[in-house]
Amino acid sequence: MYPDLSYLFNDLFGTSVDNWTSIFKTFGFLLVMALMACGIFLKYELEQKEKAGLILPQKVKIVTSAKLSITDIVTNSIFMLIFGAKLPMLIMNFDQYKGDPASYIFSKLGTWWIGILAAVVTAAYYIWTNSKADPNPKTTEYMQYPSSKTNDIIIIAGLSGVLGSKLFSITEDMSGFFKDPIGSLFSGSGLNVFGGLILASIAVLWYIKKLGIKPYYMMDIGGMGILLGYAIGRIGCQLSGDGDWGIIAASQPEWWFLPDWLWSYQYPNNVNNEGVLLASCDPAAYQTAISQGLSQEDSCVQSCGIRYCHELNPKVYPTPIYETVFSLIAMATLWFNKHRFKIPGMIFFTYMIINGVERFFIEQIRVNDKYEMFGLNWSQAQYISILFILVGVLGIIYLKNSTKPETKV
Repeated sequence: MYPDLSYLFNDLFGTSVDNWTSIFKTFGFLLVMALMACGIFLKYELEQKEKAGLILPQKVKIVTSAKLSITDIVTNSIFMLIFGAKLPMLIMNFDQYKGDPASYIFSKLGTWWIGILAAVVTAAYYIWTNSKADPNPKTTEYMQYPSSKTNDIIIIAGLSGVLGSKLFSITEDMSGFFKDPIGSLFSGSGLNVFGGLILASIAVLWYIKKLGIKPYYMMDIGGMGILLGYAIGRIGCQLSGDGDWGIIAASQPEWWFLPDWLWSYQYPNNVNNEGVLLASCDPAAYQTAISQGLSQEDSCVQSCGIRYCHELNPKVYPTPIYETVFSLIAMATLWFNKHRFKIPGMIFFTYMIINGVERFFIEQIRVNDKYEMFGLNWSQAQYISILFILVGVLGIIYLKNSTKPETKV
């Protein structure tokens, strides 16, 4: 597994692990790739609908000023305060923080006198430039196409999606959150996909109303885009070994003709350091380090020379791979047949049914917490999956009975 890019580069080029590239976490890197892919897809689909006349540009009036507002000055000064305080200590103690930079960034640690100095200098500079800037604002008008706001849409979806994922995951492990709130909030693991999807959908639909995009159009594009982003995100889960794996795999059947690792996998060097020590480690040295109060990562360094030194035994189902393959097939099926959907919104509600069915059944072989409700013993994701399926079916029925087919394609 590749908990960070240093482990990937070690496999590809033979470079050392846990070097400076370890600050780039594999899951985070794939998450960025997923957002970029969704952005490219969204921009393309919006442009196609603009060309078809289904989405029209809006006349926008912008007032610009050479002078920065007080809010901009304060925001930039706060950024320099944090940047100036954190960067020197990160450079001086890089080996200490490179394994978990997020925990350091969101801690109280820092060279704060440098940060305060940087903030004061920044504020003074902007106040000085304001005194020399033209005080008269300028007003311009232009036709704004919604596709030009793709980056804004993706940023809103990404930030609200991560926030929603974390908030929902916290409800599944409240005790873990109260033990380590900072670690729970800013770790790369423990993301609830449904939570992210729900909050991101609300935020994006709120924003696109300002752009003049009909919600159903965005929902259709979003349904396909979510499948694409989800597939790439699950690659990140698989490569980093973030805990979103399956239950202990059954014995591999004789009829299985695919590679063995597609049936069961041990996730060596997983980012959560779950399982048993790698064979190359010194168990006694590891236990000694743990008894001395060192973290798992530091104990791995003491006993194995690397920060991530565990693997699962017995092996488990590599469910992220299954979900990646399913999502790519589902996305391709919807995209290549999108012109068959004559009623706006139908693609999205079809996506909800597909997503709900897939997640409900994959949860049968995933590691998850179960909750007793209505006489059932399902995971949180399974209950939400049923809601997705119901909303999808009801949405299709509603659209068929109340909407005329789209005349432009």
